[in-house]
Amino acid sequence: MSVPITHRLAVATSTIVPGIHPDDVHLAASLRGLGIQTTACVWNDPEVDWSQYDAVLMRSTWDYFKHYAAFRQWLDGLPIPTINPKGLLRWNSDKRYLLELAEQGVEIIPTKIVPAKDLRQTLAAMPGQEVVVKPTISGTAWHTVRGVIGDAVFEQAIAQLPPEFEYLVQPYLTEVVSEGEWSLLFFEGEYSHAVIKRPAAGDYRVQGEFGGTAQAVDADATLIARAKKALSAAAAIGHTDIAYARVDGVISQGDFLLMELEMIEPLLHLGAQPAASERFAGHLRARLAA
Repeated sequence: MSVPITHRLAVATSTIVPGIHPDDVHLAASLRGLGIQTTACVWNDPEVDWSQYDAVLMRSTWDYFKHYAAFRQWLDGLPIPTINPKGLLRWNSDKRYLLELAEQGVEIIPTKIVPAKDLRQTLAAMPGQEVVVKPTISGTAWHTVRGVIGDAVFEQAIAQLPPEFEYLVQPYLTEVVSEGEWSLLFFEGEYSHAVIKRPAAGDYRVQGEFGGTAQAVDADATLIARAKKALSAAAAIGHTDIAYARVDGVISQGDFLLMELEMIEPLLHLGAQPAASERFAGHLRARLAA
């Protein structure tokens, strides 16, 4: 017996993964079981009539940072709400938010924001340090460089970075390789589940595109509280309406250091978490009903 359709939800994707991503398949099925029709829509497809939907759920828009001006324009022109809200998406799209969270007491990886024209001068004042450099607006290790300051290969890579961006300069933490990077998932501010991501041998990037893996793990109450502190800080800044968030960090010398707070298009690691998919679907139904 089919369930009557009560709402129509656009699932925003990209040409990278135009359909429902495999990690979101059970979520989409759970939504349909609740009477919510889900349709995958490439975010920058001019043929999409967004007005026929009740809301847009941001999912695999994994190229937005490569078309950032167009993405902002698209957000501004959407005639329907987004999940998460548009203001939150705009704020979260630029990683300078890390410094705002740090001002609220969140422990982050020490971070400097440097215009491209000042990168060489900034790095020259940090001789011999191993660092990671990446654009403030980026994803999936796009234009990301790791190396020891003063090393010829690293200096060459820095010289090839696009001059129009601003960059994060952060120390490289060996714990990303030795211990792994934590991702804790929250729905409506409540902890759901966690994974530890590890890079492939010889790499430091934990994304699956580079051979990284993710393993479901249990997070203890202390770690959950430290991760949740990032959500509280975002709320203190004014972003109180957070439907979903992924808190990424690494434990270094006993402290949980925030790497990123992902609230636009994070992989939610739902593939092996059917109960989490169903919980999230229930939250989304409540949002649409409201």
